[in-house]
This record gives sequence, structure tokens and C-alpha cells, in this order.
Amino acid sequence: MPGGEESVRSVKLSLSKSEIFGLVFRLAVLGVSTYYGVRWIVKAMDPTRKQKQEAQEQAQKLMKSIGVKGVKLSDYEMSIAAQLVDPLTLSITWADIGGLETICREIKETILLPMKKKHLFKDSVLLQPPKGVLLYGPPGCGKTMLAKVIAKDAGCRFVNLQASNLTDKWYGESQKLASAVFSLAVKLQPAIIFIDEIDSFLRSRASHDHEATAMMKAQFMTMWDGLITDNNCDVILMGATNRPRDVDPAILRRMPTTFHIGLPGQRERESILKIILRTEKLADTVNLLEIADQTDGFSGSDLREMCRNACIYTMRDYMKNQSGLNSDEGEAQSAEESLRPVSMEDLSTSLLKTIETKQLQPGGASKAALPLD
Repeated sequence: MPGGEESVRSVKLSLSKSEIFGLVFRLAVLGVSTYYGVRWIVKAMDPTRKQKQEAQEQAQKLMKSIGVKGVKLSDYEMSIAAQLVDPLTLSITWADIGGLETICREIKETILLPMKKKHLFKDSVLLQPPKGVLLYGPPGCGKTMLAKVIAKDAGCRFVNLQASNLTDKWYGESQKLASAVFSLAVKLQPAIIFIDEIDSFLRSRASHDHEATAMMKAQFMTMWDGLITDNNCDVILMGATNRPRDVDPAILRRMPTTFHIGLPGQRERESILKIILRTEKLADTVNLLEIADQTDGFSGSDLREMCRNACIYTMRDYMKNQSGLNSDEGEAQSAEESLRPVSMEDLSTSLLKTIETKQLQPGGASKAALPLD
């Protein structure tokens, strides 16, 4: 019968359509589940996953502590925000920096005054704060201390940028992280981006550099140019190095304001010693001018280590005296325990020890960094 055949055909056609629809649906579900399954496996196998989560949690705490509210950050910006330093937590002040009076005065005039008194320089283009500052000189002379005290005095958010946090195993991620450095600083301005040992991160480019590294440097400099052309942007990129000749010339061009932090002279060393030993008890025989005269070629870090060793000698004498006392004598003296003052002999002995240590370093005594051409 013709009518019966048509009904059978329609049933078969409808069944085939339902089967096709079910097959497509199952394939779609399988594809979605496979995508998210592979994505979960890749994330689970990522060795830096836990570090990234910890960095985001730390960034949220830091943002809250510095009073940043209502600012939306991307995942890349959150990774950089983990390197924020609250300037209010920095205990360093200008009084803690000795032997750099001239440099400190120039910094206050060149950087801090235009940032604090914007109304005085709003009509001037040439008197705006510099967008790039380079501190260069021998290691241990106070470059990092200067960067921190500048951030605290100016009330800026301080990003202590580390090159290791800009590298990623996925292609193209490093460029996004480099862009996030500047986008984060703009959102948090006024801000200072500080790069210690900038020569290791932005050294001179060469044809044999890896493609990913070259692209990251190019992206970094492109975003930096955007800050330089915007006079209303309160973001300063500050770098420190003891090898200024290894820094890329394109980077040096973007850091027109430079300060040479050299080895301290005799008067500067005496000033540094007074600051280091201001909280310690000194014997009447201590002559800091004589010690300063004998420490030619010492950096501020060397002087601090020398004074620390001298103070350790007083602690050793205390331990020897305690070991020689019986229990009754020890209880009697417990109420009047105190370390003896640091003597001139302690400082002289520590000086000789520090000189021997410095002679083990490459080149013997400290070598001053060459000034920029």
C-alpha cells in the first residue's frame, strides 16, 4: 500500500535524524570534557602553579595593606603586584645613609622636589621628574638603600622587580608580564619600579640572543617609551648596577638621570662608622677617625661587616666569663648582665680580618666602577 510505505519511510527518516542529533550531542560533550580535562591536567602538571597561587594571595594582602581599593588587576598584574613593597614598612631614613650628602641633596632637588611640589612645575616640561634614574658604582655603597629611601620620602608604591618573575615557559607570556609591569605601575601611581643589577636583565643585545628574550626586552622598552611621553604619569623606573657599560645603550638613553655612588673617602667613612655604631657602647679609647684612615677602599657594606665582627668579640668575652663562673656567682651577676663596650682593639682586630677577606676577592681590594662616558 502506498500510504503504508510512506509512513515507514517517515519513521526511518525521523529515527535517523534523532540518531544524528544524539551523535552530534555526544561528540560535543566529549569535546568539551576533553578540552577542560586536558586543561586541568596541564595546570596540574605545571610546577609553578603553586607559586603563582601564593603570589596572587601575597599580592592581594599587599594591595590591602597599602590601601589600594577598587583597582581591578589582571592575572599578569597580580603576579607583578606580589613584588610590591609598602613604603610605610621601610624603616630606613635619610639619617641612615652616611657619606652621600652631596648625592642625597641632588636626589632631593632632581627627583623628590618635582614630585612633592607639582604645582610649582606644572607649566614646565623640563622640570618634570625624570622617568628613568640609574644608580651605578661599586657594590655595597648604598644604591639599594637610596632607592628605598626615595620611595619612602616620596610616598610612592615601590615595585622591587626581579627578572626571574618576567620569564615564563610559554611563548609570549614574558611579553605580557613585561607589559603588566608598567600597566600596574600606572594604576598604582605614584610608583617607583626598581631593578637591582639591571645589567643582568637589560644587558646589551646581540644577534645570538634568544628570540623570547629579545622580544621581552623590546616590549619592555616600548612600554617604557609610553611613560616618557606622558608628562602626567608619576612612574619612575630606577635601576642599580656596578657594571654600567654592560647595560644596553637604548636603556641608558631612557635613563638620562644618573648618579655615581662611589667608594667613600676618609670623611665619608668616618660618617658611616658613626651611623653604624650609634647604637653600640664604645670605649673611650675608640678613635673612629683613625679607623676611617685605615679602611681605604672599604665600601659601606665592608665597614658594617667590620663593625659587626668587632661587636661579636664582646659577646665572646661574655661567654668566656660566664663559663668560668660557678652557679652561685652566675645567679648573683644575672641581675647586672651586660656586654662590655667595644674597644679599639676589637675594631683593629676586626679590621685585619676584613682586609684578609677582601684579599680573597677577585682583584684583591675593592675596585671602583668606571664612570659612564
